[in-house]
Amino acid sequence: MTEDAGKGETDSAETGRRDFLKGAAVGAGAAAVAGALHGKYGSAPLVAQAHAQGMPQLTERPWWPSKWGPGDEAGSTNHMTPAKALEAARLIRDGKVYRLGRVYEQGMPLFGQRGFALRIPGAPTGGPFGSNKLVYNDEFLATEVGQVGTQFDGLGHIGIQMGADGDKKEMRFYNGFSAQEVNGAYGLQKLGVDKLKPIFTRGHLLDIHAVRGRMLDAGEEVTLADCRAALAKQGMKEDDIKPGDAILFNTGWGSLWMKNNDRFNGGEPGIGLEVARWIGEKDLGLTGADTWGTEVVPNPDKNLAFPVHGELIAKRGIVNQENLSFDELIRDGKYQFAYVFSPAPIKGATGSIGSPLAIT
Repeated sequence: MTEDAGKGETDSAETGRRDFLKGAAVGAGAAAVAGALHGKYGSAPLVAQAHAQGMPQLTERPWWPSKWGPGDEAGSTNHMTPAKALEAARLIRDGKVYRLGRVYEQGMPLFGQRGFALRIPGAPTGGPFGSNKLVYNDEFLATEVGQVGTQFDGLGHIGIQMGADGDKKEMRFYNGFSAQEVNGAYGLQKLGVDKLKPIFTRGHLLDIHAVRGRMLDAGEEVTLADCRAALAKQGMKEDDIKPGDAILFNTGWGSLWMKNNDRFNGGEPGIGLEVARWIGEKDLGLTGADTWGTEVVPNPDKNLAFPVHGELIAKRGIVNQENLSFDELIRDGKYQFAYVFSPAPIKGATGSIGSPLAIT
């Protein structure tokens, strides 16, 4: 693909996902509100439109304080203890390391007007220096640090409007922190990704693509029955999934990456509230998938948009990783492993780019 061709496809893909989500919001007032509450996919005018239509509240009761304490900002990463690291290390038998992150490059699927541009100003940037004639290269990178490519959603990324539109005192994030407490012009004042702990835990991959015998389609929900069927097919036991573990879903949607960005951006298969609540009951540490949002889009309930993000991140403090690649793990039949990811400790950031690892 040429750079111009990639740019054209990316522009089209950006428009596709934006138009898709806009259409869903127009079709359902609640979807408009949920989209606006999701940091990626909404706008205040849509919230006002939804309330004008008499839409009910998205949540019935407060979900705070967190079990980790009323001031906690680390959420599910509190599970990352020495004991959990030793549990994860016991899954390492052959020492093979798999990179699960995508390559960051121009032309990859991006949402809206987000951008990714890398420049090396001159060749080389500096030198030669000294009698040994040393030269070096530097680069300039302009991008959203947490919401492009393989991306990690921190706890300050998702909130829910509990009161009147625009009332920041009642726009609530994990552990009940309000937007008035969280938001800042130069980074989040609470729940920044720098408050999270490095992740070293047991990982479980559920190959839903294999269970269904095909790639799932946009708007197709991964059910709890699918998850249990994947566990059985892979010779795994549900009760082996422990608090603090990572659970990852392969839907086949990732096969569209850099091949059909328009379709990739136009929706996605993924988990719904049934599986999200199962994850919450199991008290897991991280969710992830080969899709751009982990959850099903559009949601089968047309009055909802991105409810899994609200349920897991805002209400339960469970972090999320998106746009993963499982091809090598599946090729080698590796469905349990040590999962490793350390979010870039950028003070006040909503998320992180980076390349998580699976070690078997």
